[in-house]
Formats: sequence, C-alpha cells, structure tokens
Amino acid sequence: MNTQPLSIQIQCVDGYKLSAKLYQNQISSDKPFPILICPATGIVKEFYHSYAEWLNKLGHTVMCFDFRGIGASLYGPLHQSEADIVDWGQLDITAAIDCLLEQTQAEKIILLGHSAGGQLLGISPNYNKVAKIIAVAGSTGHVRGLKGKTKFLAPIMFHVIFPISSKLKGFGATKMIGMGENLPKNVAKQWAQFCGTQGYVMHAVKKQQLPDYHSKITCPITAIWASDDEIATQANVQALLNLYPNAETNIIELQPKQFQHKSIGHMQMFRKSHRNIWDLIEQQLYI
Repeated sequence: MNTQPLSIQIQCVDGYKLSAKLYQNQISSDKPFPILICPATGIVKEFYHSYAEWLNKLGHTVMCFDFRGIGASLYGPLHQSEADIVDWGQLDITAAIDCLLEQTQAEKIILLGHSAGGQLLGISPNYNKVAKIIAVAGSTGHVRGLKGKTKFLAPIMFHVIFPISSKLKGFGATKMIGMGENLPKNVAKQWAQFCGTQGYVMHAVKKQQLPDYHSKITCPITAIWASDDEIATQANVQALLNLYPNAETNIIELQPKQFQHKSIGHMQMFRKSHRNIWDLIEQQLYI
C-alpha cells in the first residue's frame, strides 16, 4: 500500500531548512536502497512528482527536495538569498542524504540526479553513503561542448542577462527565457563560472580550495543522456565522468526515435509524456 508523500524539512549543518517530499514505501520490498532525487538548477521538486510517485508504486522509497534559494526552500525575497551552487553540494545534498538514511534506516542511498543534481557529489563529505549515482542529463555543461541554439544562447544568458538582472533585480532572471525558477544571484554567477571552464564544480574546488572527493568516489556511476540534448552533449557527459577516475562508469545514450518521441532534450525524461523512458532509468538503479 502506498500513501501520499510526506512533507518534511531537512536540517542542514548550518541551520538552513530545506523543503522535501518523502515517498515512503509501505510494503515489503526487495529494494535495499532508498532513492534521493536531486533536482536540476532552478527546478522545483514538484517537477519530479509523477516520476517519484511511479517509483514509489514499484516499491522504492523516494525523497526529493528543493535546493536552498529554490521553490519552498526560499525564505524571504529572492534578492536577499545568499545561496550558491557550492552550498547545494556541500550542505544541501549532504543533509538530504543523512535525512533519507535516518528516515529509512538504510545503509546507503541511490542518488538520482538531474543535471546539476548529479554533478555535485564530489564536494559532499558523505559521498561514501551513496551506493550508486544515476546522472540524468548530467554533464559539465561546458559552453564549448554545447550545441544547437543553446550554444549561442548560453553566453547571452551568462554574460548579459545574469549580470544585468543581478544588478537591477538582485537575482538571475531565468523564468523569462524558460530556464526554470529565477536564481539566487550567487547561483547564477557560479553557473556561468562553472560552465565557462571545463570541470564544472572543479572551478570552485580550485578557486576556493574546497575539499575534493571526486577521486575517492568508487561507487558505480551511470550517465543517461539524450542525443538531442544541447547541454549534456556526449563531450560534456564524458567530461563529467572523467572527474571520477576511480569509479566504474557507464554511459547510456537515448535517441528520440528509439522511444517514438520527436525530442527528449535536457528536461523531458521526467515528464509524463515520456514515461516510456522511465523503465530504462529504473532498471539502472541496481545494475
């Protein structure tokens, strides 16, 4: 028997509270590890509700949350938020892992990360509590590896829209260009920096001398990307996996025609319209 998701708060080590939904499995299950869905940049947890609910009905315990400064994890005006992407990796993902383990009493979790959500474990101090990483549309996002219209629009977003909106409004304006929720100014700034140099979060690791756990991560990593994704291109996906020299990695390329879709891109794998892809993602959880 499956119940409605439970609304919970995740307490981070710095005192910040994150809004989360827990889809607790209520039946006997052979699924040893709960699943933590980590969202893409500027995407709220509700976007993943249908997929999380579907996984839950298959016997998985699932939790999804909003990163600080996003959705229900934003407190007060957006222009006052000091959240950044490093916080998401060091503090938010870390706290979410511990919270899910506490809720389930499991030994480890499976991290199902969408885009940025699958790119930050290398700066999380409890990386060793992750049994496997599934990086859906996860990549370095390096501007030189982009393709299609995104290759031309990304520099405009990073170097024109973000600086101007951050100065005038105090946040990175992304809603008007269909790129999710508006972003805390520091998130917008780091996003531009991380995608401007190869290695994504490694930019902050080097500049801020952050603890770096990439080489210590040995759990399996599966990257799932679509051939028509203009951000997580083959080059950028491989570049992300190259950051984990001691992990067993696997890449799965999805082609829209393979699933009778006109497009899959960067965002559509979690939409109900593309649920015929969901089985493939679920099958990778325990392989």
